[in-house]
Amino acid sequence: MKREQAVRINDHLLDAYRALDQARMGIAALGKAERIGFGDWLEEVVAALEDELLQPIYDQYPDLEPPKSDREPLRYICELTWDEVQLPASMTEKQLDEIIFSVMKPTWRKTAMMVTYVLDRCKELGLQIEGEVIAARLKVLSDSDRIEGIGDLRSWFHSEVRLKD
Repeated sequence: MKREQAVRINDHLLDAYRALDQARMGIAALGKAERIGFGDWLEEVVAALEDELLQPIYDQYPDLEPPKSDREPLRYICELTWDEVQLPASMTEKQLDEIIFSVMKPTWRKTAMMVTYVLDRCKELGLQIEGEVIAARLKVLSDSDRIEGIGDLRSWFHSEVRLKD
């Protein structure tokens, strides 16, 4: 592929990337069952766009890749599940839930942002906990319909949570 072709294709793909982000926000307004179905498909499309279309262009023309500071990290995946978690002796499940609900709002927020808010609140309270534990708890809360979540909550930068209406 010639450079001028790569530039044109890259520009269109980045437009598509931004459009998919807007679609994600539209999907967030759907009911939970629809959000889950559409969110999973959208995640697959975004992953294909990043891995199979944009990355080959950046491999050939590295200077076309936007600076990392101009775009969110591609992925942060947490594979820890709640049944694998051992909370610190100084913290109970109920206490963790109370902290999560104290910082959560009824507006959509990236899972990564919520993990950070909960980590900050735990530090203020003198409690030590890992971000992966918080993410695992957010997933349980979403799966049990205590909060709303969109996307795969294990992927912190491609999922969002909020308080139920």
